[in-house]
Amino acid sequence: MSKNLLIVFVKNIILGKVKTRLAKTIGDVGAFNIYYELFSITEKASQEVDVDRHIYFSDVIIPSKWENDEKFVQEGNDLGEKMQHAFQHGFNQGYENIILIGSDLPNISKEIIDNGFEKLNTHNIVFGPAEDGGYYLIGMSNMNTSIFENKPWSQSELLEVTLNQLKEQKESVGLIETLNDIDTFEDLIASDFYKNNPKIQQIIQQTNPA
Repeated sequence: MSKNLLIVFVKNIILGKVKTRLAKTIGDVGAFNIYYELFSITEKASQEVDVDRHIYFSDVIIPSKWENDEKFVQEGNDLGEKMQHAFQHGFNQGYENIILIGSDLPNISKEIIDNGFEKLNTHNIVFGPAEDGGYYLIGMSNMNTSIFENKPWSQSELLEVTLNQLKEQKESVGLIETLNDIDTFEDLIASDFYKNNPKIQQIIQQTNPA
């Protein structure tokens, strides 16, 4: 057993239930195909990291994905409760450093995740800021439940509110590089994921967005 644990939160790839904000522009099929590509990038990057992994699916476990890792279904009424439950389960199992990521980051990599674990050697908490004001990565070496309570999930002030609270608590917090996740059509077409990927460009062209 490693002392380090990587948690990956995954939405089940169900037509009409993934990338709903993106789907408003490119349709459910286009959003489904985009998310499948992001899902695949996350699976590959996470498996390259030399740590234990817990994979949390939104609805149902997919046995064919992350075949050699422990898999669960997310539990909780909102994102905060779901993340808190996953972290607590990891700490209860004896892990010392835990990082959680989502599955909609085109630029996630082994190096970025490793950087997060390195930060946990000198900080109690680490965040990977997202350009939209949230965060794409959170790590802890000690459980802090306040991070998950009464937060403006999916709002632009999420990380700022969280950091201010942790500052008041005098917590040791480290930040790694800022990335952009793909939530909207504007996010997508501005990304290198789109600009450098003919397959993604073809998906978009087929949807004929307005």
